[in-house]
Amino acid sequence: MKTKFRQTLSRANEVITRYPMVLIMAVIASIGAICMNRNNNDPELFIVFSKLTICASLGISLMFALKMLAQRIGREPLLHLCGIVFLAVFYFILPDKKNNFTDVYVYMIAVTAILTHLLVSFIPFIKKNAETGFWQYNKNLFVNIFLTAVFTGVLTGGVELAILAVDKLFDFNFRDRLYTDTFFLLAISGSCFIFLLFNEKGLSSLEKDGTYPVVLKFFTQFILIPLLLIYVVILYFYSFKILINWQLPRGWVSYLILAYSIVGILAILLVHPLKEDHAKSWVKIFSKAFYYTIIPLVVLLFTAIFTRILEYGYTEPRYFVLLIALWLLSIVMYFVFTKRSTIKFIPVSLFVFGVFALIFPYLNAFSVAKRSQKAELLNVLNQQQLLQDGKINFEKKVTDTVSREIADKIEFLAERKQTDFIFSFLDKKDQTTLAENIKTGNFYMIGFNIQNRFANITRTSKTNHYEVERLILQSEKQAINIESYQHLISFSKYNQDEPQKLNDDQFTLTDELSKKSSLKLTLNAKEEIDFGSQIIRLFKENTGKTGTVKVPEISMETDLGKYHVQLIFKQIIKEKDSYNNLDSIYFQDAFLLVKIK
Repeated sequence: MKTKFRQTLSRANEVITRYPMVLIMAVIASIGAICMNRNNNDPELFIVFSKLTICASLGISLMFALKMLAQRIGREPLLHLCGIVFLAVFYFILPDKKNNFTDVYVYMIAVTAILTHLLVSFIPFIKKNAETGFWQYNKNLFVNIFLTAVFTGVLTGGVELAILAVDKLFDFNFRDRLYTDTFFLLAISGSCFIFLLFNEKGLSSLEKDGTYPVVLKFFTQFILIPLLLIYVVILYFYSFKILINWQLPRGWVSYLILAYSIVGILAILLVHPLKEDHAKSWVKIFSKAFYYTIIPLVVLLFTAIFTRILEYGYTEPRYFVLLIALWLLSIVMYFVFTKRSTIKFIPVSLFVFGVFALIFPYLNAFSVAKRSQKAELLNVLNQQQLLQDGKINFEKKVTDTVSREIADKIEFLAERKQTDFIFSFLDKKDQTTLAENIKTGNFYMIGFNIQNRFANITRTSKTNHYEVERLILQSEKQAINIESYQHLISFSKYNQDEPQKLNDDQFTLTDELSKKSSLKLTLNAKEEIDFGSQIIRLFKENTGKTGTVKVPEISMETDLGKYHVQLIFKQIIKEKDSYNNLDSIYFQDAFLLVKIK
């Protein structure tokens, strides 16, 4: 027993000594995730810990890759320093505000994470042509990752259940965060430590030649390859359908082709050593036939992708799908026409394509998407003749499809900080509203505001054609004068039901204007006042009007409990659906001025 305990301590000590930077990154990621969870209500601290967690998580795979390279070429301190510099730069690239964490950064983080993992797969063999060692290295990594997932799942579940048992049996009344803290610690730091334990001495043990695992052969032969056959039959039947009906392919077929291709490449990698075994003829047949089966599917893939791009322009997801299609084409060309091919080409080429998509000047994913959507927006505005003196004429009648498309493109460009381009199409008032939304990070409101600016929208569908009459009551007083009031509370259309705190009191604004002509302001869920009748009266005074109508002000004031309050709107919108004969009344933002009586 003592011997086993000493061996365990010895192996643990070896892991800590051999992989200090990897473990440090894992610990930082765990602590960062725990602090993120605890500071979810504090935007400033949340974003700091989020950035720290993201960078440390990337650092786990990056530092492991650099460690593998160092075991091959030496210079470990220099390599680790380069890794730290990269992570520090990445930290400062990420936004400093929670609301500014747009899709752009999600794509950037996801692609970078994939690249760091790809780096692990080939960087020790960047100058060494050892096909067998390369395959053994990646096979052992694959097996170790699978075992790590199993061990970590059992360990985490067991510890969580143990804590729960102690809590319930002995009435400790642990806080919920103990369970989440334990999960983050074991799922990140624990899994990393277990994975490193499986890697023993590192590169020398990972690339060591060994027998082909029977389980891996069974998995590939009886699970992966049959799945591939199902995929390819479906895709070929769909291709025949396209040819017979002579119609363009549906957009989602791209994902099915990508799934087939990626699973197929994985299967080929898994059975690669069996190609040399003359008894395994099925492996040779599959390896040769697979790349030829991809060729017509790649043609179908390009057709599907360009159908979407030509219709709607580039976005980052479409760019990445196109890039993967180009990568698949390069894989097919390489393995079909190269006599002495190497499987190392697969991860290396994908890594190169990924780096190109992130940082190549002018042609990276983000630059292409911005230029494309600018051109698409200008094209839509010109086609619909919506530009008047260079500005969008929101009074002109448009379909709901066009208004939504324009709103989506403006929101897309606003998230990517193309404000100067967008401002060129808007008047000063709309520019001010847009600038406020960008400053606060409310990008979801930008598209909503732009679409609501169109006063005459025609609804269209496959079965009917009808119109929505829209009346926008807009206050001439856009600046809010606080005067003798002590506090200002804001309510958004999207968070109006959430109580807003003022000292020990809570104000809630409940919007049921469309259903019950009611807009209730409630204090502490006890006292309330209904402003609905006043708003309905304001619309009745403007019966028969459409478009944007200026009114002196939109405000109501009253006493509520110990407070005197004034509710102010910049604009309120009423829509009448002529097809369904339904009226809806809504606002975007409301401001409550409060003072003690």
